Amino acid sequence: MAQNLYWKNLVIYEVYADKFAKDFKGMAEKLGYLKNLGANCVWLLPHYPSPMIDGGYDVSDYLNVKKELGTIDDFERFTKKAHKKGIKVIIDLVLNHVSTKHAWFKEASQSKDNPKRSYFIWSKTGKEFPRALNPFSHIISSNWVPNPATGDYYFATFYSEQADLNWDNPEVFNEMIKIMDFWIKRGVDGFRLDAVPFLIKREGTACVNLPETHQIIKKIRKYIDKNYSGIFFLAEANGSLKQIKSYFGDGDECHMAFHFHLMSKMFLTLKRGNRKIAEKIIKKSFAIPKNCQWATFLRNHDDLTLAHAADKERTELLKYYDKEGAYGFIGDKGISARLATLLDGDESKILEAFKMLFDFPGSPVIYYGDEIGMRNLNFAKPPLDSRRYVRGDFDWKEAEKQTADPDSLLNKIIAVIKNKNQVIK
Repeated sequence: MAQNLYWKNLVIYEVYADKFAKDFKGMAEKLGYLKNLGANCVWLLPHYPSPMIDGGYDVSDYLNVKKELGTIDDFERFTKKAHKKGIKVIIDLVLNHVSTKHAWFKEASQSKDNPKRSYFIWSKTGKEFPRALNPFSHIISSNWVPNPATGDYYFATFYSEQADLNWDNPEVFNEMIKIMDFWIKRGVDGFRLDAVPFLIKREGTACVNLPETHQIIKKIRKYIDKNYSGIFFLAEANGSLKQIKSYFGDGDECHMAFHFHLMSKMFLTLKRGNRKIAEKIIKKSFAIPKNCQWATFLRNHDDLTLAHAADKERTELLKYYDKEGAYGFIGDKGISARLATLLDGDESKILEAFKMLFDFPGSPVIYYGDEIGMRNLNFAKPPLDSRRYVRGDFDWKEAEKQTADPDSLLNKIIAVIKNKNQVIK
């Protein structure tokens, strides 16, 4: 029986429910906007209860929604209405870590004898894994965080308030399966696997992109394929092109993966005015399983990451797109800026960027507000985490104004998306 590879025909709209529509009742009401735009899938950024240290990726309860967003019933009504309009719903699944306010960690951190202790990674000295990657080195000095109650340390890849889970413990796998079951039953069509390369830690390695991580993904995929149909995974995995491709497995891991390398090449293409730059990386990209697809994008809720760009290209892009050095993320590794900010509000350049995104093969992802030219937030004092610049409230007044103007950026982008949708039908 042939597989239904519908994820190859998706136009994904990435959005925070609260910043876009206040709550899930509002999200249900705003689905018409997404339908008119041409999106047939909405990716909800973290909607779980959270202390919001890391934009919601510090989850304190996987089986609920933030109270500001409403109730589980509101969420279900939203997914049902989305499906009636032909729009799929994917959510973030944070596999690598939980908030230190999560019940699992609160129990584990109080006693070395607690049953939840083995859900996390502990050390008496904090000296293990010295080569482990510290992505937020500008925020935390070490991956090992002191735990005064038990006189030892726990491991945290990102913020110190995000304790990494111990995926060598089978119970962690079982807990995540329960979480996926819960949300699938409430209408979710897929999961973006957040920070998935970091799941396994091993001495003598950078603790990223390890073979054992792929075994975990294969196991999760096998469970999902056995028990459900139409559920797909989107991998957030960066590294070399070969490393990112590895998250497709043999067609038995993630259905989709973000194409970080094409993203940076598209911005180089825009800067130099030469499409061959992006086309060259495309030619290197598509030796992937037939049941898999790239997710292509211009911008998202994080920085425009340049960590894996060649040094000369990174320098060129930084100087061109962040001339004042106002929006740097982790030194010279990325730029925390929306598309319109990067392109100085030039609508012709924004439209050119969208045309390129929709011309190239893959399932395009639109970051909320980029279609109406939203710019970075302003802060009196630069935030420690510069990604906050790109996470403002959706400008509905501007959207309504542009909807009514046939010559607006929004309506020109709608035409671009419509042409894409006609091609893939």
